[in-house]
Amino acid sequence: MQKNIPKWDKLIDELIISVFYEVDNFCKEFNCYLENNSLPTNNGEVSLKLNSSLSLSEIMTICIVFHLSGYRTFKQYYIQFISKWYKSFFPHLVSYNRFVELMPNAALPTTFFVYSQRDTYSVINFVDSTTLNVCGSHRIQQHKGFKEIAQRGKSSTGWFYGFKLHLTINDCGEILSFCLTDGNVYDRNPKVIKHLPKNMFGKLFVDKGYISQKLFENLWDKGIQLITKQKKNRKKKGLMEFSDRLMLRKRVVIEAVNDFLKNICQIEHSMHKAAVIL
Repeated sequence: MQKNIPKWDKLIDELIISVFYEVDNFCKEFNCYLENNSLPTNNGEVSLKLNSSLSLSEIMTICIVFHLSGYRTFKQYYIQFISKWYKSFFPHLVSYNRFVELMPNAALPTTFFVYSQRDTYSVINFVDSTTLNVCGSHRIQQHKGFKEIAQRGKSSTGWFYGFKLHLTINDCGEILSFCLTDGNVYDRNPKVIKHLPKNMFGKLFVDKGYISQKLFENLWDKGIQLITKQKKNRKKKGLMEFSDRLMLRKRVVIEAVNDFLKNICQIEHSMHKAAVIL
């Protein structure tokens, strides 16, 4: 029986196959690395196998494709999409409740996989941060999921409770590096800046939140020129090159990347009375 889904099903098939191919190759190297560097158990063996019929690469593939599927909830995606139409792709598919129990095992490998997919940088780079709310401000006292690690912070749109995602991209919108911090960590914090690619060079375009003479000098010593909009009360506005002024307008690229991650990939999405970060 053929799948009775829209014409773009071939594209979805290719997406799942391509994601699985990349993830499976990564998992082979990742497992090999862990076997060579992990501490043995009491019996002298290193055990990295999951107690499941699903492999780690299959779990990671299902989780990654969810963020590209457009589904608002993972449960609907798993039951109505994966289990219904793509069970042939995952012949040893488990129940939804069992899969939820297996997801934490894929958290660390998925983080390393995403970090390994970073693209090469160019001489034109952009840095910005975006907020990841875990709940509304009036429900902070009731929130339990991230109670020990989430913090209050303030952005250009007001106060929030949660985390900050700091991104570095090139002029093509390709992610170079990323960093997740508490909500109260300011953008030019040294802990954030150190996550910039080590061999980056050229120009780094940022917003006014990164204005700092000390930061400018530190990056200049590393071969990076920090370029930001000048404040209204700042003198000598004419020192900035015209080409740099034009490139500052292109910072909309990183705003578009943040919007895509939050509204399409749903790294932040609403649930009952709260927001959850996946």
